[in-house]
Amino acid sequence: MTGEAGRPAALDEAEPARKRKRRRRSKAAKSQGQAVLAASGGPSAHSDAATADRKGQKCGKKARHRRGLQGRPLASRGKPLAAERAGDQPRPRPAEAAVPQAPQPARSENLRAPYVAPGDLAAPLYAALDLGTNNCRLLVAQPTRPGQFRVVDAFSRIVRLGEGLGASGRLSDDAMERSIEALRICAAKLNLRSIRRRRLIATEAARSAANGESFLNRVAEETGLDLEIINRETEARLAVSGCSSLVDRETKSVVLFDIGGGSSEIAVIRIGENRSSRLANHITHWTSLPVGVVTLSERHGGEHVTPQSFETMVREVEGMLAHFESPSVDMLASGNSGSGFHLIGTSGTVTTLAGVHLDLPRYDRRRVDGLWLSDAEVSAMQARLLSWDFAARAANPCIGPDRADLVLAGCAILEAIRRRWPSTRMRVADRGLREGLLTDMMADDGAWRRSRPRRHQRGFNAPPASEERNRVHDKAHEGAKA
Repeated sequence: MTGEAGRPAALDEAEPARKRKRRRRSKAAKSQGQAVLAASGGPSAHSDAATADRKGQKCGKKARHRRGLQGRPLASRGKPLAAERAGDQPRPRPAEAAVPQAPQPARSENLRAPYVAPGDLAAPLYAALDLGTNNCRLLVAQPTRPGQFRVVDAFSRIVRLGEGLGASGRLSDDAMERSIEALRICAAKLNLRSIRRRRLIATEAARSAANGESFLNRVAEETGLDLEIINRETEARLAVSGCSSLVDRETKSVVLFDIGGGSSEIAVIRIGENRSSRLANHITHWTSLPVGVVTLSERHGGEHVTPQSFETMVREVEGMLAHFESPSVDMLASGNSGSGFHLIGTSGTVTTLAGVHLDLPRYDRRRVDGLWLSDAEVSAMQARLLSWDFAARAANPCIGPDRADLVLAGCAILEAIRRRWPSTRMRVADRGLREGLLTDMMADDGAWRRSRPRRHQRGFNAPPASEERNRVHDKAHEGAKA
């Protein structure tokens, strides 16, 4: 018996189906080209048919990769491949206007959309603003996993609100202008978003200045932001609240400090067997020293610091710490080699030391936040900074000209703290009051207690999680009545 085109049937059966289909398409295209040539009967028609045939062969080669399952060619615009080849026309000349093709409708696929409960909106936004003695900082974030949040927007600018405050007792006009300019930017950022809760605070500079209240009234009139002046205890608790995740699990005691521009907060934290989700609940002793990097550098000079002037600054801070009653290091430390006790520093001084230690080409928060520094490494970094002159400090990318006259004053405060509470290690925290404000607001709202349905566990028509919980509760209630 013979198969297609006089070929033996045995050969047709042995030949793969894909090759047979490919041969049929090529023969069909060839026969259609011959029919067009016979109908025209001219040499030009002959050349056109040959061109069309060659185009069809090229398209066939290019379209081989466009095959679906079982070797079936993918349809092109709903026309058979042979008809598409025969209907090919020469490409329009540049002078001719090409007819725009209508957009093809998207292929409808039966995909399961993730389940979203009725009324389940995106995570709300929270905002925290901290106007300190040296910086103006804003943070906008939304809660994610328990105890964590995702930063949506941030702003930070050195305004030096407390410049000259130690000598005059008042905020200067230039300092207030710089601060209001930064606060206008913060107000614009807040007005662009729908904020569920926000808290805007001012610290030591506005707290101790004689014209602090009048300055905040001016801020409200010119920017629309109502800032509140917090007391020192609240400031210490907020500094602790933002650092909960940086306390080592094996740690029993921590001394956490925040070296600010006009004040320095220190908190002694003792963690017992029942660890609270809020680290501030474990504060046993705290103090707020009326000294910061701005006030200390103005009293002793920040540009040209010698080892003698550095030691003078350290002794001044040590005298302030002498009035602070707190447990001794022996009582705080426990475990092998005092491994149950360590320091946590949340100030710009500590993050600067970490950046210089890592020799970063530019400051990188991801590498600094949470970094562990040994006691020897901290001492080496302080000695290195003390050996640099003002120009060398300003040229360092992790310090810059804005902090070059403040960093050694911060190191003097840090050295006094290290002498009072010696520790083999210190953890660096690039976080502060803003993170504490956000953590407290989200915890108070129960933002991390709201369970969200997992997408891979619920289908498109699955009932809301709240309804499921209500049904379970109703059944249990009926069973209790019975």
